[in-house]
Amino acid sequence: MRVGYARVSTDDQSLLPQIDALRQFGCELIFSDHGTSGASRARPGLDRMLASLDRDAELVIWRLDRLGRSLSHLVDLVAVLNQRGVRVISISESIDTRSSTGLLVFHIMGALAEFERALISERTRAGMESARQRGRPIGRPRKLADSDIVAAADACGLGETTIAGLATRLGVSPATVSRALRRHGAAAARSVRSSHDRL
Repeated sequence: MRVGYARVSTDDQSLLPQIDALRQFGCELIFSDHGTSGASRARPGLDRMLASLDRDAELVIWRLDRLGRSLSHLVDLVAVLNQRGVRVISISESIDTRSSTGLLVFHIMGALAEFERALISERTRAGMESARQRGRPIGRPRKLADSDIVAAADACGLGETTIAGLATRLGVSPATVSRALRRHGAAAARSVRSSHDRL
């Protein structure tokens, strides 16, 4: 079976040019996502299309960027489809994964995607190392100030309140208070446990 997939990123764009091209190419079934960014993980049309593909099916797209969120995602997706025995055809780029030229193009794209992933990883590690050397905290900022944590530890230690009560007063979740108190030290961690016993 020849299956088509079309996507546009915004609501004011039309799917019709892609759908017309897919029909002219002989697609018996066409799935689409309208107003869905390529970066979005929630693409119900794509999910339904992937679930419909049997072995020896042909997936036709108008252009490669209609299918993948990124180069690496596109390459990974096409690799999975090839393993399932699904042929991928891109009309605009004249790419067919069953042809030697099409496979060559995807091998090149795969190498580029791997290079892209390595660069991103390298930049991330360099940025984290630079932040460490400057004494900047890495990761998400903490929701509670040190003064709040000390006051919370004292209140729990004196039995004046519970974790749930502290969380409500500080505007955070009980889990956030518990983590903060554990970081505060062993004495605070013991207070956390005794406070939990009272809940």
